[in-house]
Amino acid sequence: MKTPLSSLSLLTLLTLSLAAALPACTKTQSEPLALAEPVLTGRQLQFPAEHPQLKLLKLTAAAPGQSADMALTAKLVWNEALTQRIYAPFAGRVERIDADLGQTLKAGAVLAQMASPDFGQAQADAARAQADQSQSAKQLLRQRELLAAGIVARRDFEQAEADAARTEAELARAQGRVRLYGGSLGGASGGPVNQLLSLRTRMAGVVVERNLNPGQELRPDQSGPGVPPLFVISDPSSLWVQIDARESEVGTLQPGAVFELELPAWPGRRFEGRITALADAIDPSTRTIKVRGLIANPERLLKSEMLATAHVQRSLGSGVVVPTSAVVLEGEKKWIYVSPKPGVFEPREIKLSVMGSHESVVALGLEAGEQVVSENALLLARQFRMALDEAKPAAAAASAPTSAKLAAEGKQP
Repeated sequence: MKTPLSSLSLLTLLTLSLAAALPACTKTQSEPLALAEPVLTGRQLQFPAEHPQLKLLKLTAAAPGQSADMALTAKLVWNEALTQRIYAPFAGRVERIDADLGQTLKAGAVLAQMASPDFGQAQADAARAQADQSQSAKQLLRQRELLAAGIVARRDFEQAEADAARTEAELARAQGRVRLYGGSLGGASGGPVNQLLSLRTRMAGVVVERNLNPGQELRPDQSGPGVPPLFVISDPSSLWVQIDARESEVGTLQPGAVFELELPAWPGRRFEGRITALADAIDPSTRTIKVRGLIANPERLLKSEMLATAHVQRSLGSGVVVPTSAVVLEGEKKWIYVSPKPGVFEPREIKLSVMGSHESVVALGLEAGEQVVSENALLLARQFRMALDEAKPAAAAASAPTSAKLAAEGKQP
């Protein structure tokens, strides 16, 4: 039979053993495992096979340079060759609106009607010109009869001819002014002056914009840049594309060149267009040149003022194509990181012939088929700088003379 003292001694020994083992276990769990760092050997940085940064460094093979895709910012606008903007030619008040957004119209269709005293004055001028012309024609006829009878002098007859010609010209001018603005002649044709002016479209198309309300007062000075038109009539079956191109891309974007349009509204789908015109001046603030293209829109999927990306294929002839994300800029120099074998990377200075938003063309410094870091190249550049900073003190210490050597040479340490 065990005594209480012996049981207490056994319990004490077990407690002391557990207390001694507990700090050792806690220390082992709190200390992380040492991770092997990349090793810099000459110009190459070698990563251990299990290093986590290797998963972040995506590699892409440099492709032979046949053509490169140039991605340029673009915007869709109305085809101005098939677009008409309607403004008020006279001051007046809107009496009736005959057209609305989305309505398809024929050439000559009435958009709205306005009452205008100024237009009524034009109608009255036409009526007065017609009365004067009628009177001068009768006067000329009488003068011709009197001249034949020898009653009047030829000078009076010639004066009557001049008056008739002048009133005829004034009538044509006054009537032409009324017809120019799409109104009826009113009093010029024997009826009353109605002062009603019809706003008409001169071309067939669709009403794509309307900025007019019944009863609205209009003035002819409400027109020009920055002032919205009363109506915009356009044919949306084709649109213009405004492209902003860099100076280096002007040679590729010549009239007749084909491009593909990519829009956020239609992901995964591209629309083909063609370059039609090129500006002769470069914008000094953006250093870009305006390029205009034409694109068909039979399904009317594309809308004016949509933002897009125009893709143009540029023929290279020589060089290799790499993702632009692989190029690292350092001042005026351009670098790329090449992987000659798995886990090993080295920097390479390159010369670019084309630098696009997605793809760039390397003219010197890289061969087709070489593996380049296309993602997280800046992370690798930082790793190189850290390795170089760590290697500098070690190299300085290795090159410094030791105390024994200084003593042997009779020099003070």
